[in-house]
Amino acid sequence: MFRVPVDVKDLMREIEDDVRHMRRKRLLARGGAAEYRDAAVYAGVDEVLRRAIDARDHEALLLPDFLSGEADWNLSLHLEYASHRPVIGAPILWVKQRVLLPVMRWLYEYSLENFRKQRRINTVLFACIEELAIENSRLRRALQETGIPIAAPRDTPPGAEPERAAPPAR
Repeated sequence: MFRVPVDVKDLMREIEDDVRHMRRKRLLARGGAAEYRDAAVYAGVDEVLRRAIDARDHEALLLPDFLSGEADWNLSLHLEYASHRPVIGAPILWVKQRVLLPVMRWLYEYSLENFRKQRRINTVLFACIEELAIENSRLRRALQETGIPIAAPRDTPPGAEPERAAPPAR
């Protein structure tokens, strides 16, 4: 029996390129961004988004840290029943917990799964935004090192000089 050596890395790269090409074709057919006609632009976008989704530790993102607390962006997934009525509060809670909760359990479980999906989407979007911010920062730094003027940030008053980062220590 004759065996042909196969380079798995090359084969996987070919398969990924074919999948990327077909996805790009589908996106363009559905009215995706016209910039995707340029294969290099599409490959760059694909790379940044993949890096954000696959290579990031989603528990170590910067954007959620800027929010005042996890409660601001993390979805609440638990039910709590309470009453402010001192006398009739206990019977109302009993009815809610023993009658209403079992009746509405299916809605809660349905919503819970959607909340989990939404949290995953939020986390991936945070990772994408952070990856783009890192890329933007690298590009700005590279431009500064070459001496090419950089457009002032939007909050810089007209005529003011944009802040320049200190060159990296070598």
